[in-house]
Formats: sequence, structure tokens, C-alpha cells
Amino acid sequence: MINHALVLIGLLALAGLRCSPDAAPEPAPHPDTSAGSPSAGEVRLAAASAELVGIKLAKAERHECPSVLKAMGRLRAPQPRTAIVSYAFSGRIAHIHVKQGDWVEKRQPLLILESADVGEAKSEFYKAIANRQLAAANLERERQLMEDGIGVKKNLLAAEAEYKVAEATAEAAEKRLHVLGFTEDEVQKIATTHEVSPTIDLDAPIAGKVVAINCVLGEMVDASTEIMRIVDPRLLWADAEIYEKDIAAVQLGQDVEIAVPAYPGKLFHGKVSYIEDVVDEQTRTITVRAEVNNEDGELKPGMFADVSILLAQTSQHLAVPANAVLDDGQEKIVFVAQGERFVRRRVETGHAHGGWIQILAGLKQGETLVVEGNHELKSKLQEQVLHAGHVH
Repeated sequence: MINHALVLIGLLALAGLRCSPDAAPEPAPHPDTSAGSPSAGEVRLAAASAELVGIKLAKAERHECPSVLKAMGRLRAPQPRTAIVSYAFSGRIAHIHVKQGDWVEKRQPLLILESADVGEAKSEFYKAIANRQLAAANLERERQLMEDGIGVKKNLLAAEAEYKVAEATAEAAEKRLHVLGFTEDEVQKIATTHEVSPTIDLDAPIAGKVVAINCVLGEMVDASTEIMRIVDPRLLWADAEIYEKDIAAVQLGQDVEIAVPAYPGKLFHGKVSYIEDVVDEQTRTITVRAEVNNEDGELKPGMFADVSILLAQTSQHLAVPANAVLDDGQEKIVFVAQGERFVRRRVETGHAHGGWIQILAGLKQGETLVVEGNHELKSKLQEQVLHAGHVH
């Protein structure tokens, strides 16, 4: 009797617990809202809608592609297109004509420098010119006296010697002005104006961009001061390191394609211009340099780059038009056409060449994919995902 009573009490307690208003009800199953809707990762479009969006299709095919040697590289400003503006004598910055980032032409004035050496050189030049003019006049007078029969030979010889000394002194003074940085035209101007000024204009030695200004007004500079730096970025070097086992495959003049993180999916083109002659003993690599056209100025010296050297050998690869591949975060995707369904497909890509890009995984030969209108499909798919999240 006691055992039956205990069992009865336990059943009543359990029933009370289940029926208590404080107990949380079990969650109802979530309704299935996906019935009749497109599967995740695809967009459905009728033929009329696809035409309106501008959908164009192409097939994944095998193409003859050049073999590629890939290497990591870095962009550099070529040394012949880089210039440091400095001055061989001490001076003070009197005026700066340009600012950082300005494009300057060759021989364009950059700044005005005041230098005691310049002032002294100009004074000595004026004095030497005056002495030469005086010696020339004295020599002419002695010659005229000799022609008139009243001159003295000794005086004529002395005048000739005096003129030669004055001429040599003037030439030395002019050369010193050239050493200080004055051009021939500027020296001629100094000779005619007779302005005793301690200033000199420092001009751009090359055309390019002012990438650094390391001075301020009134600052004293000397021969060790890098006042400015100018770089012509219209042509850059891409230096890549390749292993010694690949050296035989690389030749001067081979085409090179360069990709940088700043411009995903964009390729810059160049040619191999230099192959180093010495292998690095530590890394067992050799430097291969390509010259890269950079007229638009998108590439910057110092950027890291993926360098692809197109070798002479070719091979067959599955490839699709490059505009069929989209970036979706960290993935590369395409849209595969299956009737009115456009299915998002992740792919692994290889080398791009001649408007085609290699497909390493994710597609089969003969599959049809979208080459135009895929951006609209991507946007439509994102809308579907957002709507589905809102419904749930």
C-alpha cells in the first residue's frame, strides 16, 4: 500500500509541474517559408527579365594559355628617374616655389638659395670683367701708339701681359660661377646686369613629382642636406625574386603581368628588362626586373606586387572571359545559367591573359555562365538574402 501511494504522489507531482502556469512552453517548430522560393545561392529570371537586365552568356572552354612563372615582387622608382636636389655649398633657404606633390618640368625653378659663396663669386666676376676691359683698353692704346710711331715696345709687351692675366682671371671667375650652379645663359645675364646678389635659383634636374621637401624657409643647408627629392613615376621597376631552378626559363623581353592589392582584378603590363648575374647565397634566388608603364600614376613605389612572367611555353587550360568572374569578399564567384535559374558558384582562378582567366576548380568544360549582367544578379541575390533574413 505504501509503495502504491508513493507512486501516486509522484505522478500527481509530475502532472502538476507540467501544468504549472510558470513553466515555459516548448517552442513551436519554425514554419517552412522556403516552399516555392528559389534555392539559396540562385536567382530565377524569365527570359524577358534576363534580356531586360542585359544578361549575356558564354561557355567555359579550353584555351591555349602561356605557362606562367609567379613570384613576389616590389615596385621601385628607377634610379635614372630619381633625383635629389641639394647644393654643394652652404646657404639659407630664401624662397620655395613648389610644394610636395607638384609635377615639375626639367630646369623649372624649385627654390631660391642665399649663399655667401655666391655673393663673393659674383663680386669677383664683376671685378675680373672690369679689369679685363681696362687691360683691353690699355692694350689697344699701346698698339695705336706703336702704329703712330710714338709708342714704346716695352710698354706694349707689358700691356699684352697685363691683358692675358686679366683674361685668365675673368675666365677663372666665370668657371667658379659655373661650379656654383649657374648656366651659361645665367652667367651672361650676370655680366650684363651687374647685380651683386647672393641668391641662386635651384632648378629641377629632371621632370617628375616632388615627393619630399626636407627644408623650411630660413633654414641653413649644406652639401650633406637632401633639400628635395623628385621622382618620375611614369615608368616603374618591378623587382621579383625567382629561384635558381627557374632561371633558364626567363629571358629579356618576356611579357610580365603585375597585380597589386590596391586594385583587385586589374593587371598592369611590362617586360623583363634585367636579370641579375649573381644568385643570393642565403635565399638561392635571383632578381628579375620588369619595366612597368605607369602613365596613369596608379602604381606607387614601395607597393608589393604579384609578378607573373609569361614564358614561351603554352598549355591548354579551362578558361572563361575575365568579366565573368566577380569578387565576393574573399571569394571569386560566377553565375552558371541553368534555364531560368542563375546559380552562384564559387571558383578558384589562375592566371589571366588576353581577356580570359584560368579556372582551376568550380566549373566544368561546356558549362554556360553569365559574362554580362552578373553584377545585377549579384545584387539581386543579396536582396533575396536580406529579404529572407527579414522574414525569418
